Amino acid sequence: MQDTQHNIPEGQDSSVSPRLGRMAVWARARAGWIGLALVSLVLAAITGSAVWWLSQSSGALTQPSGASREAGVQELTRAWSVVGEQAVYPLGAVGRLVMLPDEWARSHPGHQGAVWYRFLFDAPPPDARADLLALHIERACSAVEVHLNGQLLYRSGRLREPVARQCHRPHLVPLPSALMQGRDNQLDLKVVGYPLERVTARERAGGLAGVKIGPLPALRSLHEAQVFWTSTVSQVLGGVLLVLGAFALGLAWVRRLPYLVYFGLLTIGWALSSGRFWAEDWPVPNAALELLVAFIFAPMTGLAVQFLLGYAGDARLVIRGVDWRRRIVWGLWAQCLLFPLTVLVAGESLLFLVTRVWFTLFALELFTAITYFLWVAGRGGRVEFWLMSVALGAVAAVVGIELAFQFGWLQVWGVHITHLVMPLLYAAVAVRLIQVYARALQTAEGARVQLEKRVQEISIEIERNFTQIAELRVEQIAERERKRIAADLHDDLGAKLLTIVHTSDNDRISTLAREALEEMRLSVRGLTGRPMVLSDALADWRSEVVSRLGQAGIECEWRNPNDTIEEPLSSRTYVQTTRIVREAVSNIIKHSAASHVIISADVNLEQHDFVLVIQDNGRGIPLELDGRLDRGHGMTTMKHRAKQLNGQCLVESGPGFGTVIRLTLPLEIASVQQVRAHAAPGSPPPASMEAHTR
Repeated sequence: MQDTQHNIPEGQDSSVSPRLGRMAVWARARAGWIGLALVSLVLAAITGSAVWWLSQSSGALTQPSGASREAGVQELTRAWSVVGEQAVYPLGAVGRLVMLPDEWARSHPGHQGAVWYRFLFDAPPPDARADLLALHIERACSAVEVHLNGQLLYRSGRLREPVARQCHRPHLVPLPSALMQGRDNQLDLKVVGYPLERVTARERAGGLAGVKIGPLPALRSLHEAQVFWTSTVSQVLGGVLLVLGAFALGLAWVRRLPYLVYFGLLTIGWALSSGRFWAEDWPVPNAALELLVAFIFAPMTGLAVQFLLGYAGDARLVIRGVDWRRRIVWGLWAQCLLFPLTVLVAGESLLFLVTRVWFTLFALELFTAITYFLWVAGRGGRVEFWLMSVALGAVAAVVGIELAFQFGWLQVWGVHITHLVMPLLYAAVAVRLIQVYARALQTAEGARVQLEKRVQEISIEIERNFTQIAELRVEQIAERERKRIAADLHDDLGAKLLTIVHTSDNDRISTLAREALEEMRLSVRGLTGRPMVLSDALADWRSEVVSRLGQAGIECEWRNPNDTIEEPLSSRTYVQTTRIVREAVSNIIKHSAASHVIISADVNLEQHDFVLVIQDNGRGIPLELDGRLDRGHGMTTMKHRAKQLNGQCLVESGPGFGTVIRLTLPLEIASVQQVRAHAAPGSPPPASMEAHTR
């Protein structure tokens, strides 16, 4: 926002920038809405065209091979229709010629009861009757009775209240050859049904679809194919949806996802609504059954909208500071009460009109929820956007075709598209939800494995830290004990030795006491464990060596390549090196008869060690000790001390050529700051320095 304000030309109002930003946001939003609308329209058009083609070609899909005119199948498209409740065709009643399929809403508006249809047909000649003839009725809503030449052949169910509801079921009736005449056979169908005004869906209103007569094998194939597409598929899909709904509810209980509860209840509700495909003879009056079927669609619409809103992912739907999600939920459940109340108030005579208005409202709610879900999914770039676009576009197309059929704009016979396509779409959405759950489960399993691995690493780290803390604790206790012992030696034994040095009249005793005091001070320095800088150690060694050699009348030349060698040196290395240097100087004074000594110190930064070379011009090692240098002059002790420090001590000597002692020791890995911290003004000084001070 600051960068935007800096780019505003001088003299221009700074409020223009926020307005331009809001205009850009609204422009992108409008472009997104337009793109979403175009995508939805294209998908709905494609899906609608496919569904429309499926509905129009349902007869071709269920037409078996050989069921044609050449195979002897006759399609009866015209019948004489008479209204009457008689047990046989009423000859004296006034009738009318109708074309099949016949919808009572057009030919007999408002009629409730029975309608007779009479067909006249000629039987094939006796020599052409290879198979038994049969009658196939594609659809008779809602029960039918068949008479051939005045003889009752078939009754599908009860023809009195409560009438059997078989609007979705085709009928196959064999025609006995004994009742067949050569010409003008009379086929009478008595259909009992209800007017459009007293049902909630047009497909359950009274009417008669196509009628065919032909060989029994050919019509049996046609009948089985139509039963499969109209009943068996719906029954199987209903069972599948029942299982998927139960699985979704179980998954919702495990993962605590409310939208899975809505989807599970929605699929179970649709499976229960398809129960009429399993049971055809309900002992329930028509009005009660129609209301029972209709009332389930209000909560199903609410569940569908709730599922889409929940699966969209936004916890709240806030517009201008108002949370519309809660209001939408209350409105959805309120209409579950308003729908049956309005139907009961309107009465049975206005049942279809009221339910058609409500179904239109339900469709609009569903379209709005679909649009909102696709907008949220498209804006968030979700993976399932296109898959859900196709599925929801198909839902919108099917709902649109269903509304067009209910309003009478389309005539769909044969396969009922809604009961065929909608369960497939439910199953597709369920498969997607299961896939999302499987991926989430896989991700959770991977996270669990990573967590276990991390916990194991942390446990190992904790054990390592605990071990280090325990070792540090032991080291601290040992350090305190060493300091206590060093303090006792310094305060008690050191004071007594110092008293002997200053009070003894015997030079021999005084010298031994002084040497013991120096050795005690060196031991105390090792016990205290304080590190020091190598240049400070070299200064101590130089002072002591030059002093001792000077007292013995030997000239000493000390060579340091650098003025200050800023390398750390542990107290243990300092103590052992001091003893090695003392032993070497003692050998020079006692045995070499040298007049000049050169001592050089150097640090090898690449190998991280330092080298101390002591060279004299004395007479060297005698011949009797040649080859066994380690047995004389303390050489064994010097080399042993160097080996304890992971270093080495080399001795080169020859009679008349002097002696060279090369000491190489590794440096400790420590920081100079830590070493300097021990030598800070507030810290106690090293024992040797303290002793020298005293």
